[in-house]
Amino acid sequence: MKEIGGLIKKDMLNLTSYKFSAIIMFICALILGSSGEDMCKYIPIVMTTMAGMIALSTFSYDEIAKSNEYMLSLPVNKKELVLEKYILVILLSFIGGLIGFIITPIFINILNSIRVEEIINVTYNSLIITTLAGFFGISIILAIQVPSIYKWGAEKGRIQMFILFFIIIIISLGIAYLATNSGLNINFDSINKFFEKFGILIVMFLLVIIYYISYRISYKIFKRSNN
Repeated sequence: MKEIGGLIKKDMLNLTSYKFSAIIMFICALILGSSGEDMCKYIPIVMTTMAGMIALSTFSYDEIAKSNEYMLSLPVNKKELVLEKYILVILLSFIGGLIGFIITPIFINILNSIRVEEIINVTYNSLIITTLAGFFGISIILAIQVPSIYKWGAEKGRIQMFILFFIIIIISLGIAYLATNSGLNINFDSINKFFEKFGILIVMFLLVIIYYISYRISYKIFKRSNN
């Protein structure tokens, strides 16, 4: 674990160059949230997604600097290199969601004190659900993206990321359209209650499976590489 801790420290130092970009995106997330009650719920999702995408940028640094070749000359093996990347993307995504979850109520209280004629009411339960949804969504993207980067490199992986985002948006819009126009009577209150009760357990269980499968694929690809 000492070696993995050193690798995480190396990546975090590389990511300090993103601090200005992170501040800009954080401000944009707050501006989005200030547009209404529904938008406020999406602040944790934006923060989680932003943190996850920033974590992926460490692959570009490693590719440009050929860090993997250097690291493998030290007492670090390929399994530890791959495992560290997964720990990093999960950790940063979680931190992003946590910051969004903490900041949102504070931001809402500030807005309510300024705009008393437009009171925003967002419950902690709804924030938990949206934070979990954001963490789960970005985790699926990362679980697909990381093996793609190991297979084809950071540049092609970035292109695939945008394609993946586009596909997910199209599918989400299609599902929303079908649910709205199919005449199905969907009991959203029952769904919300179910997720409030079992949401965390379900998300954690699925994420463990998804990340484990993704990690095994990434390690298998990287193990066969020439690095």
